[in-house]
Amino acid sequence: MLSALTQPNYPKAALGLEQNSVTALALQKEGKGQFGIKQAATVELPSNLLTPGFLEKNIHGVEELRVLLDEAVVNAGLASQKRWSVSLPSNTARSAILTLDSEPASANELSEILDWKSEQVFGATSGEMRISRQKITADRDGKARYFATAVKLSVIDEYETLFETQGWKAGLILPRAVSESNWLIDRQNKTDSLLISSQNDGFTALLMRGEEPVVVRTVICSESEREDEIFRLLMFYRDRLAQEQSESPLDNLLVIGRDLVPEKIREISNDALGKALNILRPEDIGLYIPSSSLRFDDIAAPAGLAALGLK
Repeated sequence: MLSALTQPNYPKAALGLEQNSVTALALQKEGKGQFGIKQAATVELPSNLLTPGFLEKNIHGVEELRVLLDEAVVNAGLASQKRWSVSLPSNTARSAILTLDSEPASANELSEILDWKSEQVFGATSGEMRISRQKITADRDGKARYFATAVKLSVIDEYETLFETQGWKAGLILPRAVSESNWLIDRQNKTDSLLISSQNDGFTALLMRGEEPVVVRTVICSESEREDEIFRLLMFYRDRLAQEQSESPLDNLLVIGRDLVPEKIREISNDALGKALNILRPEDIGLYIPSSSLRFDDIAAPAGLAALGLK
């Protein structure tokens, strides 16, 4: 799904930027569909240096961020690396599934309709955004659907200018949750798996069916409201989507975020679905982390992109 969405030239090393940290890493293959950490380092960022947002300025200290990026890259032993995949904070971009009410008469009409729907969903004019769209399986009524990810041009320019001043080329730039969803792609079994990825103002949920997204939800909520919102999300799956996938119902849940407690979410899944979902560990998705100093929450997104360069 990601390759079709972006058609990039995948670098084998990746950067992960978050509000509170930056991670640099490279992977190595450990077997078919299995990856190990070859080199990696995470550096904490001071408060308010990077404030992720779709509409607002993100970077508030370019020179300081450059220094900390260099520190992460040097600590990881990747100082000579010039080509990177980059995972940006989820708040920086917006993703959605766009459904067409009818089949457009021409390619121009299709483009106009998708631009209009993107503007309605993402809250900015199409000329202000860089939008990636990929056609996915039609819905149960046969209506065409597209998975779309958008970022404001003014925001992506902040990051691309930063990378250019470092002498780096970013071959692939995606928001965190889309990067993390790569670990859930199942081309053979077409099973359902759910990603819940935290962000500073709520969380993003992405339900994968096989190698395609079925549901994308970004929920803005306080930390105290988060558990209730996750319960509502799982109830939505039970009531609206579970019957479509009766042979391979939702079993697996990937939870990423320092402020999320996997066991608590497992309890919530039991309340909502009548069964406790399996919380995936890094080794369950084919990622082996040798060092206890590395946190899965920090490396999942950039590792998901770096893995594409080794497939």
